[in-house]
Amino acid sequence: MPWTTSDLCDAHEDLLESGLLQIVQGRWIALGAPAGFCGRARTLRVFEDNSLVARALKEPGQGCVLVVDAGASLRRAVVGGNLARAAADNGWSGLLVHGAVRDADEIDAAPIGVRALGLCPRRSVKRGQGQCEVAVTFGGVTIAPAAWIYADRDAILVAAERLHAP
Repeated sequence: MPWTTSDLCDAHEDLLESGLLQIVQGRWIALGAPAGFCGRARTLRVFEDNSLVARALKEPGQGCVLVVDAGASLRRAVVGGNLARAAADNGWSGLLVHGAVRDADEIDAAPIGVRALGLCPRRSVKRGQGQCEVAVTFGGVTIAPAAWIYADRDAILVAAERLHAP
């Protein structure tokens, strides 16, 4: 990983001041094999229903980060070990879940980075409800589709543009 969130913040203080680079607030748990991940955001808004999450992660991810606003619910997990493996197999860079995930040991064994609010053993419902590719707001920031997400053990950043060399 040629970057850290700390180095990106240091190098782009002007973007932090202007709001074009933001730090997602909150206490996030870090799961998955890589310590950090980055990519363009693809966004979903769901609530205790992972139908759209499963559909997205079974498609080619092309190095993107799936950002799931699950309404901060910790009552049902919207991602588990099977979906984490599917995401890795399909080329997703990482998952940012504003809600719960489950199967922590399986996610840790998968070669994909995951950030979530917490863990819950209960599976989601499957009603096919939610919204795709909409701006989502949590942790004090709004994440638009195609924004850049940078996550490591220190922080989660949202940038309007790519901040690192390819």
